[in-house]
Amino acid sequence: MTLADLRKLSIRKQYRVRFSLRNGMECIINEHGIANVPALRSVPDFSLEHELTSARQFVLEPVLRAGDKNPPKPRSVAREELETLVTAPAAATSHNDHDDE
Repeated sequence: MTLADLRKLSIRKQYRVRFSLRNGMECIINEHGIANVPALRSVPDFSLEHELTSARQFVLEPVLRAGDKNPPKPRSVAREELETLVTAPAAATSHNDHDDE
């Protein structure tokens, strides 16, 4: 699972994906696929791609849509479950493309 995979998932499912970095900071990938480290105040001495490989817990926050009366609840997922979410929709999408032929 790469940072690009998480960006695609966040856009497709309209999630904010959060994970902790080893230095104690947190990375947030918003529903537009933009990765942000809010506590970062200067040029980082780390790679988000490298930090992602060591992350084990993630929080998925569904984005509140206009007209939603009950805001969706964030949920915590393990790396294995998130990897399943990342790979499963891609396989389903490619399968549906073949059905049109």
